[in-house]
Amino acid sequence: MISGRCAACKYLRRRCPSDCIFSPYFPSNSPQRFACVHRIYGASNVAKMLQQLPAHLRAEAANSLYYEAQSRTQDPVYGCVGIISVLHQQIHGVESQLAKTKAEIAVLNSLAEEPARIQENEVEASINNFLLEQDSIASGQYFSHSTYIPSNFI
Repeated sequence: MISGRCAACKYLRRRCPSDCIFSPYFPSNSPQRFACVHRIYGASNVAKMLQQLPAHLRAEAANSLYYEAQSRTQDPVYGCVGIISVLHQQIHGVESQLAKTKAEIAVLNSLAEEPARIQENEVEASINNFLLEQDSIASGQYFSHSTYIPSNFI
């Protein structure tokens, strides 16, 4: 037990027993914490919830109850669900933006690779033409179209 009464016992104007379920989670130095939780859930409901949990989960549950009570006080209709919904919408928007950006990158990469592919096709065509010319020269055939042939090729 913390020296003196805990915030819950002070708020409820009662003596704080040594085995008070509230004292570890609602210390006397933050009375607004218990007041907020009490306003939304009620002291007996909070005590029942904390008693039903194993001791190692109670602190986390008390923090969660306080967060949810604060959220419900700020937004009485949606509470923390409203915050979760807004965050979910933001995540969805960012995921859509990420997918759009990835698609733009893919398009730009394909456009950047296209000149290289065109150049590869031109080089391949030039090589094929050269090989055909070499075959024609080697077989004694002359070109039917006007192409400059260096004298050392004939």
